[in-house]
Amino acid sequence: MNSCRTVPLAGHVGFDSLPDQLVNKSVSQGFCFNILCVGETGLGKSTLMDTLFNTKFEGEPATHTQPGVQLRSNTYDLQESNVGLKLMIVSTVGFGDQINKEDSYKPIVEFIDAQFEAYLQEELKIRRVLHTYYDSRIHACLYFIAPTGHSLKSLDLVTMKKLDSKVNIIPIIAKSDTISKSELTKFKLKITSELVSNGVQIYQFPTDDESVAEINRTMNAHLPFAVIGSTEEVKIGNKMMKARQYPWGTVQVENEAHCDFVKLREMLIRVNMEDLREQTHTRHYELHRRCKLEEMGFKDTDPDNKPFSLQETYEAKRNEFLGELQKKEEEMRQMFVQRVKEKEAELKEAEKELHEKFDRLKKLHQDEKKKLEDKKKSLDDEVNAFKQRKTAAELLQSQGPQAGGSQTLKRDKEKKN
Repeated sequence: MNSCRTVPLAGHVGFDSLPDQLVNKSVSQGFCFNILCVGETGLGKSTLMDTLFNTKFEGEPATHTQPGVQLRSNTYDLQESNVGLKLMIVSTVGFGDQINKEDSYKPIVEFIDAQFEAYLQEELKIRRVLHTYYDSRIHACLYFIAPTGHSLKSLDLVTMKKLDSKVNIIPIIAKSDTISKSELTKFKLKITSELVSNGVQIYQFPTDDESVAEINRTMNAHLPFAVIGSTEEVKIGNKMMKARQYPWGTVQVENEAHCDFVKLREMLIRVNMEDLREQTHTRHYELHRRCKLEEMGFKDTDPDNKPFSLQETYEAKRNEFLGELQKKEEEMRQMFVQRVKEKEAELKEAEKELHEKFDRLKKLHQDEKKKLEDKKKSLDDEVNAFKQRKTAAELLQSQGPQAGGSQTLKRDKEKKN
């Protein structure tokens, strides 16, 4: 390949307007930003979202009686000046409310993977419409940590470890006004130490751009952010400010001496929103895409480090698929034959049992019939004997009167003589 030479221009050409063209095109198309809020019920996730975007998102309050973790997503169209933003907020309902929290992270991981898979399927289509496709991939994960002041819960460490390769995690300490300043400082150091020791990779604000390198480097040292959310406005001096009122005083949400809410808003929305979107695509989505394509058999190079063409990969995968299909077909045929044989054997066994039962019943029937015939013969003999006795009795009765009459005549004749 020929080396690229730098040549001077003799006059104005006009391609210096490309940045303006990109800006105009981006503004006309609008932007999308998707936030995942992970945390236990009651840590103020919805309130913080309302405070961040200075509006009131309508949502149903969550309860502590959920049988499992559910993800609830809502999409909103926001407009600021001439810039449109399609915002999707995903909340974890029931997270941390179950007695057995072993699988609490699984619905979250499955949801993130489902958004990656939907985008990948759109990319793999022959006719792609990515310019109009709604990108639902999660760009930022705000992980809400309970302000215990002690250490991270096992659930938090396990969940963040499962998510750090799939999404940009920004840990925040929720309701940070419930612990003192000194405890908060120690708690931040404890959280940072535990994240490092457990190998959890959280999102680091980029420092390669000179325009934001200094502020991002400073803000990286403040992680995790200790935040307070409130949509209630309180009059402080001559100004109305978002704050939380307590019997002992007022906590101002936008006062950096009270909490890190302003830092979070600056880093998340005003400075690094585009970097979060870019990191989602170039790092997390690319990792998912690479793993999926490797599972499908696609590679960049063959064992000899030569380029692997898509056609060769397709043919190899197709032949492999056909071979597996033929193998499964043969296995199913063998299984079918085996099941037919087993069924035939069962039927033969059942037929044999039926024949044996029939023979037993037939023999039993013959025995019963013989018994009945013997009993009938015996009864017939008794009937015949009875008839004979009856006949003899009748004969004797008939002979009796005749014998008595002859004797009377004989006696009368003797008297006359």
